[in-house]
Amino acid sequence: MFPTPIHRWHPPGVPDGVEMYIKRDDLSGMQLSGNKVRKLEFLMAEVVAQGHNCVITIGGIQSNHCRATAVAARYFGLDSHLILRTSRELADSDPGLTGNLLLARMVGAHIHTVTKEEYTKVGSEALLQQLADQLRSQGKKPYCIPVGGSSPLGCWGYLEAVREIQEQAGNLGITDIALACGSGGTAAGMALGIQLSGLGCKLHAMGVCDDPQYFYDYIDGLLKGMGVDKDTVGVDTKAMLRMVQAKGAGYAMSKQQELETMQHVAHSTGVILDPVYSGKAYYTLLEEMKQHEEQWKGRKVLFLHTGGLFGMYDKISQLQPMLEKLDKADRMKVSL
Repeated sequence: MFPTPIHRWHPPGVPDGVEMYIKRDDLSGMQLSGNKVRKLEFLMAEVVAQGHNCVITIGGIQSNHCRATAVAARYFGLDSHLILRTSRELADSDPGLTGNLLLARMVGAHIHTVTKEEYTKVGSEALLQQLADQLRSQGKKPYCIPVGGSSPLGCWGYLEAVREIQEQAGNLGITDIALACGSGGTAAGMALGIQLSGLGCKLHAMGVCDDPQYFYDYIDGLLKGMGVDKDTVGVDTKAMLRMVQAKGAGYAMSKQQELETMQHVAHSTGVILDPVYSGKAYYTLLEEMKQHEEQWKGRKVLFLHTGGLFGMYDKISQLQPMLEKLDKADRMKVSL
């Protein structure tokens, strides 16, 4: 569903003098919504070209990437195996049908739950290899996709996105691009694309997990996997993008202020952000704009909406009381 649209955006609370635009990568499809689609376009091409008959990937229990991978695999008639991280209390029970889980299970994904402790101790790459070995022993030929689809090959999806942005918004005078960063691939592809294209924008990557130095190091590794380093492009990773701490209470954990900001944006503009990625990223960006108004004055900012709407269903307990306060639901008086 490319190119995804770019349009002027007027979210509440943005300081005077800042001009906002939004790129709607949340509209890249329905079941395949969000930034994961761009990475999977390249990854699934390799899956098919190499003759694999199933794919394995890994993420959190409400992973957008895992859901998108399951759908993409089924488009090609392939089985998918999702290693999903959850709590010790829930790991041995049925994972349920909330949000992304419903879609992944509807397309026949095999769900393999692990605890957060197991994930931390063993690591995502080793877990992928363990399951791959099990499947090979059963005669399968699996293809392993890392967390978020963030491999050097997957990053090419966002080099293509920069070309798209340049064609759509080259005459808008965009000075800054802001996005959520969870596994590093989107930020790496965007950073390299901006550097090579001469787009001239400053890239702000809002890290929704880990810390800025971790992401600088990880993105540096992704770029090296693409054959890129300071000698080839003339600058190092820190000069190509600015990492910002935006994890708040923690990965996939929402502060009330974040959810309230998302609700205000939805009510004012009709754009629904997600609680794990774009919601955290936009909340952090807005707070920074408010705290440093002079630095942002005169800037033209493009916010990249990376999708993840289905994750909202995991936040119903927090959203319910907040939305009830709006008092916009009542019993209609019907004349009989």
